[in-house]
Amino acid sequence: MHKPVRWGVLGAANFAREHMARAIHAAEGADLLALATSSPAKAEGFRAFAPNLRVHGSYEELLADPEVEAVYIPLPNHLHVEWSLKAIEAGKHVLCEKPMALHASEFDRLIAARDRSGRLVAEAFMIVHHPQWIRARELVQGGAIGELRHVAAEFSFNLTDMGNIRNKPDTGGGALGDIGVYIFGAARFVSGQEPARIRAANVQRENGVDVYVQMMADFPGFAYSGMVSMRLHNRQEVVFHGTDGVLRVAYAPFNANVHDVAQLVLETGMTRTGERFPNVNHYVLQVQNFGRALREGVAYPCPLEFSRGTQAMIDMVLEAEQGAA
Repeated sequence: MHKPVRWGVLGAANFAREHMARAIHAAEGADLLALATSSPAKAEGFRAFAPNLRVHGSYEELLADPEVEAVYIPLPNHLHVEWSLKAIEAGKHVLCEKPMALHASEFDRLIAARDRSGRLVAEAFMIVHHPQWIRARELVQGGAIGELRHVAAEFSFNLTDMGNIRNKPDTGGGALGDIGVYIFGAARFVSGQEPARIRAANVQRENGVDVYVQMMADFPGFAYSGMVSMRLHNRQEVVFHGTDGVLRVAYAPFNANVHDVAQLVLETGMTRTGERFPNVNHYVLQVQNFGRALREGVAYPCPLEFSRGTQAMIDMVLEAEQGAA
């Protein structure tokens, strides 16, 4: 029986309180030990479900806590690399929210620090832990839709609060950084392919951040079209179109079981079949896989190299935008 991984959370973000800290608390092989926040009121929101939580008044204090083995970092995007590196230097394993870096080259520093330290360091790209997406990869790469020829991916929501960090350029805001990782990472994960080039990119900006991005890309075996927006009604869907069928990952595939039950729909010939994945929490699975990688030495499903590839695709879109200007 392995000892639970002892976790600390670096910052009392709403997302951490509502999702990831709860997932750590619920996961097998994990112990939510500590939180770093200077706000007693915010700490109480975490103690509501983890009453024995140890609260540190600063990030530095938590990193100096010898009992904390791993840290989860939900800070604003522009702080991810800095505090991930500090956590690694403090001897901690790191799970950092996406996007973990704002440029692909910054992943090189993280990979080098990981390799020097021997720590497990990863981006919290949770969908690759969900059986919905693992099954989608099996179907597509297993030939269930024939030869993959086109992928269409869309993710949008309407964020009108201009005080939100996603609407601020100085905190690494923008639709591409916030949700581009999903539509790009999902296509790469399921297909196992990397983009060869970006053919077109339509980027609309407000207040210095991208709020609508429509783009087309060429992968070695298929064409790709994607859209992300922070100014449109909620929509999440990825469609894999092959020579012999279509696989739809719909009904909020990136927020599984929040808006609807996670499911796949496979269309081949005149037949339509569905698979449902109720009551699966990909945040909990992410924490448990992280723990297994630490305690049992199994390969972690989302290494930094994979996350670097997604950021490289985001960088390609931004370069295409500049080239079209």
